[in-house]
Amino acid sequence: MIRMDSDHCRTVTESISDERPVDERTFASIAVLTERLQRLKNSDPAFDSITFSPAVRRLLNRKSPVAVGV
Repeated sequence: MIRMDSDHCRTVTESISDERPVDERTFASIAVLTERLQRLKNSDPAFDSITFSPAVRRLLNRKSPVAVGV
């Protein structure tokens, strides 16, 4: 489990530093880390003020919406 966590962190870190492309894998890793952060926040109020870095928030802003057929 620790290995998987570090893989998600590594993917996001490498995307931020332009060592790898920002792609669906990046956003999937951010989604996993978001879910885990939310679980921490739900488990203890001490974690409520923890947020992602500005660099990660900028990545999230770059994600373009997906078109869905009607």
